[in-house]
Amino acid sequence: MEFFTIGVYNSTENEFFDKLTQNNIDTFCDIRQRRGVRGAKYSFVNSNRLQEKLNDLGIKYGYIQDLAPTTEIRELQKEIDAERGELKSERQELGKVFVIEYKNKILGNFNFEKFFENLDNIGANKIALFCVEEHPEACHRSIVANKLADNFNYKITHL
Repeated sequence: MEFFTIGVYNSTENEFFDKLTQNNIDTFCDIRQRRGVRGAKYSFVNSNRLQEKLNDLGIKYGYIQDLAPTTEIRELQKEIDAERGELKSERQELGKVFVIEYKNKILGNFNFEKFFENLDNIGANKIALFCVEEHPEACHRSIVANKLADNFNYKITHL
């Protein structure tokens, strides 16, 4: 298996789905807490529309809720963003407090062996981890990706 990460901010619908198809992604893991985005600009990644399009492209969809940050952890990042005067859509990196809390409360409790087993059972080869931020360093998907690379020796490509 090979892992990729993808965000949506600053991508058009065509650019977003082209990244998936050009990289032969066969399995899409949505790791957001809320599976919707406000406004029309990114409505193509709202859960129902996203799943329909992925199905049309022959890409399996899975919602991995156990990898989503909790509301409390997300609030910590909102505070950091406010202190920095930074919008979520423009964020370049996560705050240290967010990273520590996410690692402790989410990754520390996540069953990676079961995750790998489930992926293996559905024949997943090229798996994309999805959340909304443009830059992986600004999103919890980079923390998951680092864990996959460091602890399980998986290759990670950020799209």
